[in-house]
Amino acid sequence: MRLVGARPSAITRTVVALVLFGFLSACAQNPTNDVIDQKRQAFALTEVKRKQAQGHRVWCVPYARNLSGINIRGNAKEWWGKAHNTYERGDEPVVGSVMSFRATRGMSLGHVAVVSDILTDREVIINHANWNRNEVSLEMGVIDVSKNNDWSLVRVESRPGQYGKPYPVNGFIYPNVGG
Repeated sequence: MRLVGARPSAITRTVVALVLFGFLSACAQNPTNDVIDQKRQAFALTEVKRKQAQGHRVWCVPYARNLSGINIRGNAKEWWGKAHNTYERGDEPVVGSVMSFRATRGMSLGHVAVVSDILTDREVIINHANWNRNEVSLEMGVIDVSKNNDWSLVRVESRPGQYGKPYPVNGFIYPNVGG
């Protein structure tokens, strides 16, 4: 039997309100609802464990390549230039894009990390390897501290809640969509 015009119970209304609130809260944190490909994440982490079991060091480049699908070889400092004419590049973070750090005196090979979430226009979450020696760091915050709000200078969360000194960034390398 179907009741036309019957009013939902208070419990039903509460459940619906909570579901909608949860959905809207998730959208506010990540307005595009983009997420890291879980199969790529599992593969990248499996490769890390395999390398560690063999006594090999974990590096940012193979981890970022496995997680993002951006097939660039060479040191992290070379990725920005090598991406030219092969991958789109820009200064806006996108989930799944690679944040390309410039080489510095203390980070002579550069660094690459994969954007896993966007919190605000000035804060993202990244997954990356070897920021802390031979470790994978998941869900670490990055804050844009550049004067022009262009992601050219960032502070990276080294341990939960602890942000280090500013590091220069080239920009973001975007994975090819559909291929």
